Amino acid sequence: MVELASILVLSVLAQWMAWKIKIPAILPLIIIGLAVGPLSTLITSDGQKLLDGDAIFSGDFLFSFVSISVGIILFEGGLTLKLSEIRYRVGTIRNILIVGPIITLIGGGLAAHYFLGLDYGLAFLFGALIIVSGPTVVMPILRNTRPNERVNTILKWEGILIDPLGALIAVLVYEFIQSGGHGHGEAGLSEIFTEFFLTVSAGVFVGIIAAYLLKYLLQKNRIPEYLRNVFTLGLVIFAFTFSEVIQPEAGLMAATFMGIILANIKVNDFKKILSFKEDITLILISVLFILLSSRINMEQILKLGWESFAIFGIVIFVIRPLAIWLSTLGKRFTKGEIIFMSWVGPKGIVAAAVASLFSLQLMNSEDPVLAKQSELILPLTFLVIVGSVILQGSTAKALAKALKVTRAVPRGFLIAGANEVGRFLAGIIQSYNFPVFLVDVSASNIKEAQKEGFEVFEGNILGDKIFDEIDLSNIGKLMAVTQNNEINALANQWFEEEFGEGNVYRLPGKNEMDLTDFNLAKNTLFLGKADYLSLAQIIRNHSEPMVEECPNEESFEKIKRKYLGKIIPLFRLEEDGSIHLFLRDEPAFKKGEKLIFLSIDHLKPMEKNEEKKV
Repeated sequence: MVELASILVLSVLAQWMAWKIKIPAILPLIIIGLAVGPLSTLITSDGQKLLDGDAIFSGDFLFSFVSISVGIILFEGGLTLKLSEIRYRVGTIRNILIVGPIITLIGGGLAAHYFLGLDYGLAFLFGALIIVSGPTVVMPILRNTRPNERVNTILKWEGILIDPLGALIAVLVYEFIQSGGHGHGEAGLSEIFTEFFLTVSAGVFVGIIAAYLLKYLLQKNRIPEYLRNVFTLGLVIFAFTFSEVIQPEAGLMAATFMGIILANIKVNDFKKILSFKEDITLILISVLFILLSSRINMEQILKLGWESFAIFGIVIFVIRPLAIWLSTLGKRFTKGEIIFMSWVGPKGIVAAAVASLFSLQLMNSEDPVLAKQSELILPLTFLVIVGSVILQGSTAKALAKALKVTRAVPRGFLIAGANEVGRFLAGIIQSYNFPVFLVDVSASNIKEAQKEGFEVFEGNILGDKIFDEIDLSNIGKLMAVTQNNEINALANQWFEEEFGEGNVYRLPGKNEMDLTDFNLAKNTLFLGKADYLSLAQIIRNHSEPMVEECPNEESFEKIKRKYLGKIIPLFRLEEDGSIHLFLRDEPAFKKGEKLIFLSIDHLKPMEKNEEKKV
């Protein structure tokens, strides 16, 4: 009990540490697992591990737990793979998704075979395992590095799409090994391919049937809303187990294809299912990493001699650059952009999880040579994962600056609140060709914003997922204009580190405006003259913003006198086209500037029925 509880506590601690110091969670998870596992034998008096996965889950139970967990992880990965994104994405991303896996599979396999003497089947399994990258390791590096928009887009989408593709290739190679294709089986070649075909077919068939069954049940409302997420999880486990029963080793294929099919057909509550699976996957990944890292023995680590580090060097300095170079042939990229994309290709969580499962299965093989060599797969894969994340994560920012591929000062605005105030302000910003992105939890607000042609995200402005699901490469400012003043203040604090203290703004609360002796915060919008409700009423009565020349303070005073002081200044438009928000204090105007404002000369009281509509 203590060991199991320790894994759960340590997994949460590792995730919190990763969030706190802004690094991929994979690093603290593996480091903690190794520290309480093989490395702890160096300090314990009896040479025993502080925590050993084999002592918690023994025999077939460990195998079953890891198998089902990896199946769920691959299912969630499949949910992110939309075929339309592959079909219509830019040519470079398409090339990377085709050329990259081929180069990595062949290059990694040959390196493992010739340097470590691994059987060709195991060697190419290693090559397949290091194909995957993943958003959990790429996105933190991109957020810290902030490369230009083109490079950021390519690396982001590669990270999202390569996970399920790489896992699928790894499953195929593994199935080929298990069916006898590694060269040690006694069956004829035709029997080997028949077994391989049956395994793949069974997994694909069960996965497709399970996906369409779930779609049917959800569309016909045969499952109550509170059970839909749990039912989906149960169906994934059932599909995995059933496919294993009818054809051994088909479970991973079934789970992966079930996720891919669901991602490409219209399913009710798909976003809720995806969100739930992300939460489950986070728990499973955290537990698996510590559990499986602790299972590695010091003997296995010591077997990783200079040959293993040579393989790591080939993966980082030869295979990845070659894949990017071939993928960008004929494309208009600078040398700096190609070098940077060649450098940033860290290996991720799915690689470690799948490697752990496959090595666990292969070490129980009846073939003694296969069982002995498979002991190297897990530590070798972990070496590539940890080495790539540490090396690339620690140097990417400096390299981006040296190669001059960092993005220009971002011009876009992120608006918390797709309500009528947020949409009105977004319309002004977008009319001057500035990027704008709206975030809201209200489905009706999101729908209205989409009708008006805005880019939107339905979700919590204070959630971590916003950093993964929104491309912030061209966004540099936040405007919090929700009806809730506390959320506005928290949103400013949440994005202060991302955008900088001087680039997060919010509407004042009514209580703040009513206190005459209260000093409004510097980031308060529009001179602090309007809270959400009053601004919403002004917009309804005077929906069109006004624009007048305002090159100096004298012109500003003249405009205020012209409208009897009843104006809400919104933006300053400079001569070069840049746009700036009005904050608490009046700015120093510049030559050629224009003032964008609302006139409230005919402001009338808001009716009660109007308040309900806000």
